[in-house]
Amino acid sequence: MQEKILLIEDDLELATIMTLQLQQLALDVTAVSTLNEAQRALQHHHFALTILDLTLPDGDGLSLCGQLRLCYPTMAIVLTTAKSSELDRILGLEMGADDYICKPFSLREFQARIKVQLRRIALLTTPSQPSPHNRIHLGCFELDSLSHEVHIQGKQLSLTATEFELLHFFAKHPNQVFSRAQLLDSVWGYLHDGYEHTVNSHINRLRLKLTELGMHDLILTVWGVGYKFNDKQLRRGAA
Repeated sequence: MQEKILLIEDDLELATIMTLQLQQLALDVTAVSTLNEAQRALQHHHFALTILDLTLPDGDGLSLCGQLRLCYPTMAIVLTTAKSSELDRILGLEMGADDYICKPFSLREFQARIKVQLRRIALLTTPSQPSPHNRIHLGCFELDSLSHEVHIQGKQLSLTATEFELLHFFAKHPNQVFSRAQLLDSVWGYLHDGYEHTVNSHINRLRLKLTELGMHDLILTVWGVGYKFNDKQLRRGAA
């Protein structure tokens, strides 16, 4: 069954090219050019992934990004932005986008980035057999990669697919320091200069959610190097 993709892009020539590239990946694409058209499409279809241009003729794509994350927590959201709009990219990531692509972009890069999100969707929806390897148990922290659930002190942590994969990667390597470039390569599956904001924003969102459960020091910044998963915090939380 083809995954449904919502493409929101007002440059009709670019939208045609992007649609063809997505169809090459055997995806069912609905292409619209305004926020109003996007809202109507969302009322009638369930989309696995939305590709959202932040500059649209009838409004700001940032507001739609926030609505999508709130209403469709498992949907993948990829932003397309001009290289000069750094603040919009950061705001979009902070509001829940999974990734962004700077215009102009190569078609090879575009397809590769979409494949990363499709892989995450497949992990969420493909049944797998229970195994001890599916679980990570560190003090008061429990992560189940089969059900995509995380519990801390018995309370469930609500995460997007990308946030879950980032936390899962950290938990598999407690106290090991990773640079932003290493995290981009290992979690997002690509390594390109200029996309470090993707890592920063996801870590900020993770920290906010973890802090709400009393885990404010679970992901530490190692200044000048990167980030690490602090399992000492978990042992304190379990005490």
